Amino acid sequence: MFHIRIFVFLLLLLNPISNNLFAQTKILSKEEITKLTNQSSEYRKAANFEKSLMIARIALHNAITIENDSLIAISYNCIALNYYELSENDKAIFYYNKGLTYADKIANDKLKNRINNNLGNIYCFNKKQIKTGINYYKKSLEYSTKKADSISIVLTKLNIAWAYFDIGKFKEGFPYLEFINKYYPKFGKEVASTIVPLNMLNGMYFGYAGENEKANSYFLNAIQLGNKVKDKENLSYTHQEYSKFLFKKGDYKNAYENLSLYNKITEELYNQEKLKKANVVGINLELDEYKRTIDKIELEKNLQARSLKQSKIILALFIIGLLVLLLLFYSLYKNNNFKKKVNKELIIANEKLQISKEKAEEASQLKTQFVSTISHELRTPLYGVIGITNMLLDEHKELIGSPHLSSLKFSARYLLSLVNDILHINKIEENRIVLENLTFNVSDEINSIKNSLSFIAQNNNNKIKVIIDPKIPEFLIGDKLRLSQILMNLVSNALKFTKNGEVIITANLLKVEDESHFIDFKIKDNGIGIASTDQDKIFEKFVQVGKKENDYQGTGLGLAIVKRLLELFKSEISLDSKIGEGTTFKFTIAFEYDPYKTNEIINNINVDLSSSQIFKILVVEDNKINQTVTKKIILNNNCSCVLVDDGFQALEILNKENFDVVLMDINMPKMNGFETTRKIRLKGIQTPVIALTAFAKDEITEEAISAGMNDIIIKPFEPVKLFQVINDQINKARNAG
Repeated sequence: MFHIRIFVFLLLLLNPISNNLFAQTKILSKEEITKLTNQSSEYRKAANFEKSLMIARIALHNAITIENDSLIAISYNCIALNYYELSENDKAIFYYNKGLTYADKIANDKLKNRINNNLGNIYCFNKKQIKTGINYYKKSLEYSTKKADSISIVLTKLNIAWAYFDIGKFKEGFPYLEFINKYYPKFGKEVASTIVPLNMLNGMYFGYAGENEKANSYFLNAIQLGNKVKDKENLSYTHQEYSKFLFKKGDYKNAYENLSLYNKITEELYNQEKLKKANVVGINLELDEYKRTIDKIELEKNLQARSLKQSKIILALFIIGLLVLLLLFYSLYKNNNFKKKVNKELIIANEKLQISKEKAEEASQLKTQFVSTISHELRTPLYGVIGITNMLLDEHKELIGSPHLSSLKFSARYLLSLVNDILHINKIEENRIVLENLTFNVSDEINSIKNSLSFIAQNNNNKIKVIIDPKIPEFLIGDKLRLSQILMNLVSNALKFTKNGEVIITANLLKVEDESHFIDFKIKDNGIGIASTDQDKIFEKFVQVGKKENDYQGTGLGLAIVKRLLELFKSEISLDSKIGEGTTFKFTIAFEYDPYKTNEIINNINVDLSSSQIFKILVVEDNKINQTVTKKIILNNNCSCVLVDDGFQALEILNKENFDVVLMDINMPKMNGFETTRKIRLKGIQTPVIALTAFAKDEITEEAISAGMNDIIIKPFEPVKLFQVINDQINKARNAG
């Protein structure tokens, strides 16, 4: 929710600025637009991406206004080059293709050559799709050969050689390097910007060929020339490749020094402040594109149709989640009755104490097995519910603001937490749950609970009223999920025992001590009330006061969980109730307020755009819904994914292909994940294997380690956590190798 608000705020803030910028500027001539594109290029070369994008945007607007296809293509190329430098690969490709569309409308082979060459760069060096990149380079060569443009031919062939060298294919790249070395003296002055990378590529090739003295000489010459002509970008690449060469030779000290120089120059070129400013300008560019391409009338029609379809999907998913929860409550209720029956039999049949004891132990073992089984069976569909909800948000941006989808997502996550807490209530009692520190908004959390419980309120013709103290800071730090569990249990309980009435949720700032803000929460209803004789019992497990046949269904765990969760917050709950008048629950929790730490937590969520690693991941999973969710998560993180349904298929494909990591389900037909991993290790395959399972971690850790698995992730999981584990295991495997 926080990121959505920031984005909407930026759109509202930047949109009027965007309109004023264009409204107050006169329409420029071709010469003036050309001057702007040249200025944009100069700022980009100086790594001032904010100004470069801003000027390119103005140039594009004016080029479109005067309907000049050539200048439109050049402006799009300028924008794409900035995103290429910022490693925003998909955006760069988008704008390159936009530019190529306009370039194809005109007879300007030089411009087509330039854009195809740039697309070759991004696919070869950023996307690592060499085949696609080389095809673009070859198109570029066709245009430059057609125009007999020797300089462009030299530049493109240098890029091709560099692309092959970058992936270690020196034999394929050497003919292109040989061509450049042969013709460079003839065109040296015209392509002076290539002198640094040319020396670097010669150093790379002779280093591969084992001619270390030649390689060393070329690298040093490249560094000297890079410093002389102040070509920082190519100088940074040279230090990086020279570091690899020195490391291979065993000269670790100089290798480290060159790697440090590479990092220093890279940081100068791409500091975070520049990236942030460029991102703001980038939002304006995207807004411009939206305004040009969206047909508002058709969009509204499509959105209405999609909204109706998605509402049906959301309703179906919500009903499924509700049925899962009811099944859990019914199972726990039956189990509780079974426990009472066994205890009664033990009292009556005292003479059979030993036999009864054995039966009780057997029942306890069955309960443990039941808890393990129901835990797995509940987490598996919940993984699908949460995953598909996230997919809906990713694939249908128009639903981001939907309160129904927000309620579904909140309820699914709450349901997962509730399932875990009910199934592991012993862990709560033993204080094995650790509170988290997350940034959250009190008002947002309470209103999400209100929306999620609206259907319960409607069933009993109740109203929910929310009163939030305006003195409470916008963002606090604490365990918002546990707070939501407490409020959800108390409010749902109040709604069940109230008909044709009102439930009021109040949050007041009680006091402030240093950075701690003490928030006083109150849940008040005008329902049936609780007798004074029963008020001490309601916080015990499995106790339901005033329950009638087919009325007030539930496990009787809600208030017991509330009490134990509040103990984690070092807080207590109190109640005031009278029969026929209603009940009021009150408790106070201290949350931290620290704007600096809040910003730090939020900043830690930002995606690292500098990473260009692409992993090839094998997913072994028999559940089709979970396959879909896991594949979507992997593809969204710029990795490739191969799916197989069972262990036999996994063994077969691992004999043919290499993977960076294997994500292995445990509970599969034909052959389970443990046995599959053992057979993988017997074949000598050392690829990291990570168990991706709905079983509790402490139940399978010992067997997973003995089978040869490297780590365990429990479903449902956060994608960030998954890729932290994947990166960690791949790095360990590479270091070990």
